[in-house]
Amino acid sequence: MNEDVNAIFQIAAVGIIVAMIHTVLKQMGKEDYAHWVTLIGFVVVLFMVIRKLDQLFQEIKTIFLFQ
Repeated sequence: MNEDVNAIFQIAAVGIIVAMIHTVLKQMGKEDYAHWVTLIGFVVVLFMVIRKLDQLFQEIKTIFLFQ
């Protein structure tokens, strides 16, 4: 359970940091870089979620196949 809460906080931290960097870059007039930072942040969070989903499916597989 503790690991799940840590994952939520990590995703939230990435989101906050990306939002701050995006805002700063946009105010500096670097909209292209701001969009790239947002895209990279999205990909990082997506990989974190995919990894958690893989763990979930492995756990379900273990439970239902009695391995």
